[in-house]
Amino acid sequence: MSRPDGRSPAEPRPVEIVPHFHRNAEGSVLYRAGGTVVLCTASIDTVVPPWMAGKGKGWLTAEYQMHPRASRARREAREGRGKSPSGRTQEIQRLIGRALRSAIDLDAIGERTIVIDCDVLEADGGTRTASITGGFVAAALALAKLRAADQIAPVLRDQVAAISVGHVDGEAILDLVYVEDSQARVDLNVVGTARGSIVEVQATAEGEAIERRDLDGMIDIGLVGVAKLVAMQRSVLASAGVELASLFQAGRFS
Repeated sequence: MSRPDGRSPAEPRPVEIVPHFHRNAEGSVLYRAGGTVVLCTASIDTVVPPWMAGKGKGWLTAEYQMHPRASRARREAREGRGKSPSGRTQEIQRLIGRALRSAIDLDAIGERTIVIDCDVLEADGGTRTASITGGFVAAALALAKLRAADQIAPVLRDQVAAISVGHVDGEAILDLVYVEDSQARVDLNVVGTARGSIVEVQATAEGEAIERRDLDGMIDIGLVGVAKLVAMQRSVLASAGVELASLFQAGRFS
C-alpha cells in the first residue's frame, strides 16, 4: 500500500531526540517523530504522596498536555483553564506512568517522586507512544544525575519504548500518522522493553473484528519498532554522557 509519507509498511518515522532541551528539569528531551513533537521532562521531588510516606519507597507519575495549537486544524482550549482534563488525557497519563514504572525499581530510589511531564507541541499521530519513549530518556537523564552524586544505587530493570501499529487496507503498518490512524480498522499501541517483553498492548477494532493471527502480526511488527527505538534511546543517552549500564541493576543490562 502507498503511505502518505512514502514509507514502507514496517518502516517507522524518522526520530530525533534532543537531550537536555529544557534547562531547568533534572532530565529532558525534545522528541520528534515525523510531524509529532513532544517535550518530555523529568523532575525529581524529595517527597512522595501521603499514602506512601514513611515506607522508604519512591513513586513515578506522569502528566500529559496538548498545546492549544498542537493540531493543524484550529486552536483548542487549554485544559486546566476552565476545561477539566478529558478522559483521553487522564487515560494517557496513566498509561505513561504505568509504562515507565515498569522500567524502574521504585523501591530503590528512596522517598522521591519522579514526575514526567509530556507536552505535545505538534500532533500527527502517536503522541502517547512518543511520550513514553521520550519520557524514558528524560527519566534516565534525571536518574543519572542522582547516580553520579551517589544518591541512589542502580535502579533500572529494563528500557521501555512504545510505538503504534495499524491495520489498514488489510495490512499491518508501523508508526501511524494521523490520517492513517483515522482510517485504520485496528489501532494498536505496543509498549515493550529492550528484552522484547511486553509491558502493555492497547488495541481496538474500530469496525469489523480481525483474526487472532492478524493481531499477533501487529504485535510482532510493533516489537520490531520498539527494538529500533530502544537502540536510539541508548545512542542518545551515550551522546549525553550517560553510561546506561551504570543505571541497571545487576544482571539486567543486555
